[in-house]
Amino acid sequence: MATADHLKVPRQHGLFLHHGIDLGDGSVAHYLEGRSILRSSLEDFSRGAPVNVVNHTEASPSGVTLRRAMRRIGEQRYNLLFNNCEHFANWCKTGRHRSSQVEDWMQTSSLGALALGQIIPAALLTGLSLLLRRGLVDETSRERARQAVAQLKSLRVNLLNKLEATLEQAEGWLHGEPDNNNLIDHRNSRSRSLLLKGQTLADELAAIEDLEARITALLDEPKAKPE
Repeated sequence: MATADHLKVPRQHGLFLHHGIDLGDGSVAHYLEGRSILRSSLEDFSRGAPVNVVNHTEASPSGVTLRRAMRRIGEQRYNLLFNNCEHFANWCKTGRHRSSQVEDWMQTSSLGALALGQIIPAALLTGLSLLLRRGLVDETSRERARQAVAQLKSLRVNLLNKLEATLEQAEGWLHGEPDNNNLIDHRNSRSRSLLLKGQTLADELAAIEDLEARITALLDEPKAKPE
């Protein structure tokens, strides 16, 4: 292991993986589920489990990775579906806010614990899972798909409004004219916080749009002709 490595350890008897960034001094930056981004000792991060390095074909320089990780320590916007420990580690290492564990769920429609997502209601997730796994087998399932698209559109509009409002706030703070250094530091900190919030909202919006497109594609498929 080396400074700025992307680390992963198994949790819950291997049911899922926990991710973090090696800070090079025996500590790891990681998003603790439901809490905040912490700087913990390697021992606390691993909890006695084997630690492995995640390799990236296109990784940012170590200095960039470390700065990204350090800037977000203390952040408290954990979201299982859209802003989890793997999102954080991948973003630090590559600049891309992604989670293969979530994307695997999107591809396989296997809900598991991800039904606890804070943005999409669990009931809607369950319905989407069934539709994506089984397809539209009858008129009842087609009607459910149409209802799901309507719900996703509503969520998308809501997220878009939040994103626009957040970016407007960030722009206002960036173009403010503080009178002293303390206010400048506060403005920069607030602007970074708003921009990070905007990034999370944008990722949530992209996930909603992807689901909406996949369900719409099902509806656009021609109905099977009765034999």
